[in-house]
Amino acid sequence: MAVLIREKTRVVVQGITGSQGTFHTKLMLDYGTKIVGGVTPGRGGTNVDAVPVYDTVQEAVENHAADASIIFVPAPFAKDAVLEAVESALNPIVVITEGVPIRDTMVMLAFAKQAGLSIIGPNTPGIITPGECKLGIMPSHIFKKGRVGLVSRSGTLTYEIASGLTKAGLGESTCIGIGGDPIIGTSFINLLEMFRDDQETEAVALIGEIGGDAEERVAQHVKSKRYPKPIVAYVAGKAAPPGKRMGHAGAIIMGKTGTAQTKIEALQASGITVAEKPSDVAAILRTLLHV
Repeated sequence: MAVLIREKTRVVVQGITGSQGTFHTKLMLDYGTKIVGGVTPGRGGTNVDAVPVYDTVQEAVENHAADASIIFVPAPFAKDAVLEAVESALNPIVVITEGVPIRDTMVMLAFAKQAGLSIIGPNTPGIITPGECKLGIMPSHIFKKGRVGLVSRSGTLTYEIASGLTKAGLGESTCIGIGGDPIIGTSFINLLEMFRDDQETEAVALIGEIGGDAEERVAQHVKSKRYPKPIVAYVAGKAAPPGKRMGHAGAIIMGKTGTAQTKIEALQASGITVAEKPSDVAAILRTLLHV
């Protein structure tokens, strides 16, 4: 099955002619992702790595029956790019762009929700179903097809823990970076429900960090819904001082809210195993899956 993307997913790259769009388009093509078109207003009729470029998403979709979009558009124009993808019913819409104004994010999330579409991000490393499709900027060589769904707020920790799962022989079913901004599209809870229904996912690795209450809401959801699959979590930022932003716009502690300790306690109270170190995640999952 896979979550959100699979081998047959046909992709449009918005912002394909920019430096990041061009660079990562080549890497995604090399991985086997079916990129059928690119979009940059004013650059229609050109090509990037043999991928035809169009002026609008509508043109790209009409010519190539695309399914999904990945966006490398600069922050001031990201909202318009997302709304264009929403109008063409592309799903998912992966927003790599960081620094998107919060009001713009709120607008594009509202339109996507109304249309029943999933936005990954903004400020995300993307999503990968190993061996099938990559929509993102993650280093693909560390991922291997397997049984653990991975969902994370942290880009670099995603890579570290995915590498550990691969080396432990567990592999990954689908890996998603949900984004590090204060407001994001698809949440931990959304993805946990997708992993619940995915037959290839036997367990979930959940990577949280300080700031906000996403992990606390996960704990409440897992407990109330009696989530059926094992979850192992890791929460980054234990040593972060209050009021200090740690890398992500959303990773900031205000008073006693959003600390690593409150998150860990909530997760443990719901029955989720919390790893002490990133390297412990794979070992704990091996035990829970009786490998």
